[in-house]
Formats: sequence, C-alpha cells, structure tokens
Amino acid sequence: MIDKTLPSCTEAVAGIFDGATVMIGGFGTAGMPDQLIDALIAHGARGLTIVSNNAGNGEAGLAALIKHKRVRRIVCSFPRQADSQHFDAAYRDGEIELELVPQGNLAARIHAAGNGLGAIFTPTGYGTELAAGKETRQIDGRHYVLEYPIRADFALIKAHRGDRWGNLVYRKSARNFGPIMAMAADCTIAQVGEVVPLGGLDPETIVTPGIFVQRVVATANGEAA
Repeated sequence: MIDKTLPSCTEAVAGIFDGATVMIGGFGTAGMPDQLIDALIAHGARGLTIVSNNAGNGEAGLAALIKHKRVRRIVCSFPRQADSQHFDAAYRDGEIELELVPQGNLAARIHAAGNGLGAIFTPTGYGTELAAGKETRQIDGRHYVLEYPIRADFALIKAHRGDRWGNLVYRKSARNFGPIMAMAADCTIAQVGEVVPLGGLDPETIVTPGIFVQRVVATANGEAA
C-alpha cells in the first residue's frame, strides 16, 4: 500500500544533508512551508543552496533559516524587501552568495528541469549584466539568452490538501511555485492542511500528481496562505 504520509515535520525533513540544494515554495509568505523550514532549522543541515522567489521576510520561515546561518547560497528574484534584514546582513558580511534571476526566468528554469529540458532560450536579461558570459542567439529577429535548468535535491512546498499518494491541491495564491518545484526536485516534501482519504480530491482539481511528491505531512496551519 502506498502511503507517503509522515507523522511529523521532523521526520519529513530527515535526510536533508549538508550542502543540499533545497527549493522552498512561496511568494513572500504566501505558500511558504514555514513548519517544514522550522523543522529543517532544528534538523541542523548547513551549507544549503536555497532556490526561492524571495530571500525571507521578517523573523520566520526562510528568514529564520538565514538567521541561523544555514544558507551558503541563494538563487532568487527578490532578495531585498523592507523586512529582509537577515539576508541583507548575511550578504553584506559575505556569508551568503546570491544568484539573482528574473522571476520569469526563475520559473522557466525550474519548469525546464521538471520537464527534462537541457536548456532554454529566453529574451529576458539580454543586453544586461545578467547575460554577461552567457551564450546568446538571434531567433526570428529577436535576441535570446541561453539559460540552464534549476534542479534540486529537495523541495519544500505547502498545499491546501493532499492524500496518502501525494496528490495535492492548493489554496489560491499559495499555489505559486509549488507545482513546478515539485517536478524539479529529487525529493518533494509537502506540508498540507489536511490529508484526505483516497478519492477525497476531485481529480479535476489536482494540480500536483502524487508521482512528483515523496513525503506528505499534515500541519495545523498547512492550508494558510
């Protein structure tokens, strides 16, 4: 019997190793798997490469992971916001590397990894410092930059509901990067608000099929945006 559910976030993040590349879902705090991140902090893995849209907000979630000096490198689109003080401090002190990626390119590169593509050509960034040293090509009169897929060892995502097979549905804007990150990681760990019986999810509403999810854990606020 396939059952991907685990009783705690602590067990869900077990096996995340030092130096791993970890994708973390969320657009700001919407869809961020905060309880999985708390468990990752307690777990103790260090030297992580994080792939996320933002670089943490306030004192919780990804910001806390950076505060505890667990992140060596971050790949993101929006590293600086009014409440991104922990990233700012770590970056200024040379404790964290930054790869800045335009948001559309970030999504496209993660999506490319999930779809097994070798690389993509995108017009975004052409003629800017973001394209320095990269292959460019003119296609149908328009200039493009070659970008490579972003893959991960683990993905931590949040969903509204799931079942024991790992099928997931999301809540409104909390969906954001979760579906494509689930496809681009070797091991996807989903924090959900509720685990329902098989058949409890309308097949037409399932966004992430269970084939892309390896671990599911229900948490008290897993469905919050």
